[in-house]
Amino acid sequence: MCVTTRGRGYHHPCFMKRTTGTVLIVDDDATLRRSLESVLTPLGYRVLTAGSPDTAYSLLGAEAVDAVLLDIGLPEMSGLALYVSIGHRWPTLTGQVAFITGSAERSDVRAWLEHNPGTVFRKPFGLDQVTAWLGTAIGSRKAPAARRRRSA
Repeated sequence: MCVTTRGRGYHHPCFMKRTTGTVLIVDDDATLRRSLESVLTPLGYRVLTAGSPDTAYSLLGAEAVDAVLLDIGLPEMSGLALYVSIGHRWPTLTGQVAFITGSAERSDVRAWLEHNPGTVFRKPFGLDQVTAWLGTAIGSRKAPAARRRRSA
């Protein structure tokens, strides 16, 4: 139980926001990035955003990320190519990347997704779909670490 007195307790663990996990949102649409951030942050997620593959790659190199929401239709580089690059450099993110797209029915995208199954959110998508996926993806990633800490 947390008890505080006036002027104290602000930095006490009971008053500090718990982080559910860190999510990187990669999309060239700034409005969509802000919308996702405004929903995920109050839920306890630490949100990083990138409007380009270069920024995403830099953030992944500098930050510990638990999940990635990745737009397939990035202008400078396909999100699919960025996904492959992320998988090579950060293999622990395998299974932690979900695609966001308005073009899932394009033949090249459909063919790629058939050979590389994963979670796909078709625009427009429901924010509840994203939060449910994040809960499962990040929960499964953090569960083994929690079991290791308890057994140590």
